[in-house]
Amino acid sequence: MSAQTQIPILDLKPQIESLWPELQAAFERVMKSGHFIMGPEVKAFEEEAAAYLGVKHAIGLNSGTDALYIALRALGVGPGDEVITTPFTFFATAEAISHVGAMPVFVDIEEDSFNIDPDLIEAAITARTKAIIPVHLFGRPCDMDRILAIADRHGLKVVEDCAQSFGAKWKGRHTGSMGIFGCYSFFPTKNLSAFGDGGMMVTNDEELAATARMLRVHGSRKKYFNETVGYNSRIDELHAAMLRVKLPHIDIWNTARRRAADRYKGLLENVPRLISPEVIHGHVFHQYSVLIPEDRQDEVQTSLQESGISTMVYYPVPCHKLKLYQDSHAVVTCPVAEATSQKILSLPIWPEITEEIQRRIAFAIRRCL
Repeated sequence: MSAQTQIPILDLKPQIESLWPELQAAFERVMKSGHFIMGPEVKAFEEEAAAYLGVKHAIGLNSGTDALYIALRALGVGPGDEVITTPFTFFATAEAISHVGAMPVFVDIEEDSFNIDPDLIEAAITARTKAIIPVHLFGRPCDMDRILAIADRHGLKVVEDCAQSFGAKWKGRHTGSMGIFGCYSFFPTKNLSAFGDGGMMVTNDEELAATARMLRVHGSRKKYFNETVGYNSRIDELHAAMLRVKLPHIDIWNTARRRAADRYKGLLENVPRLISPEVIHGHVFHQYSVLIPEDRQDEVQTSLQESGISTMVYYPVPCHKLKLYQDSHAVVTCPVAEATSQKILSLPIWPEITEEIQRRIAFAIRRCL
């Protein structure tokens, strides 16, 4: 690879090119059908996704964000309630809680996994707590055994945020299949991605599934007979058709991501004070995020950019530090999340990334540090 070649944070072209004939056929099938909303492609994708994840019901939606707040609405979470979650996540997690009028209660993360620390959850539970939203960040499963045990002891519901973890497993079970709801995003950068916005929620509860289906179409089970204020949150036929093409390949792609993570681990060994993530079973590496020595995050990111290597900081501001929550919430400290936001750097990763590209990235990091 030429030293001048730019390395993106994510390259979707190899995946699209490898599936081009099937994607084109799916596109033509939908175009010729003249059916673009809530048709046979959506129904088939929901059934295939449910079978893959090992759940009874999958409900296609407009986005992963919609999946989170429709889940909370279906559970009856609202004003005056509290929902425990992590501050180290994309804003949509906390936003969904705020959307239903509840208050997000932020609990700090584990330093090694970047996920919510189960040891700290119980102390955050009050009489107003109704649910816990663990986030399987960067594709690494949370410790669901401990989280579910805490929820069971206190009569709380668990809604899994699986926006970054489609295909990930905790002790043999898919993320999203263990809580009362699992919520997924098919945003174009995700491991299983649509060609625009898309999402899904899953559950094994018949009644909650019916409520969620009602909420996604303006609060009506029968058109024009609206029972409650709902949403316009339907996954498009075209997205569903494209996702049906991709779904059979997700395990292969996730395995390739783990191989790439293994290569990074070896290439970055012995870099002074740099910490690489563990390559644990079930992790699907939506992102490969390392911890850079204190006060050198900006320097390393700038140096890599000058070498033609794109990186991202997920997330520079933990949710509890956002002004909108600092103005309306009691003061919360999450020291691990705060320190992590100043050290973390996500490196390029996608299933087809080559060892040559990874060597170039590792060399640039070593040279800087």
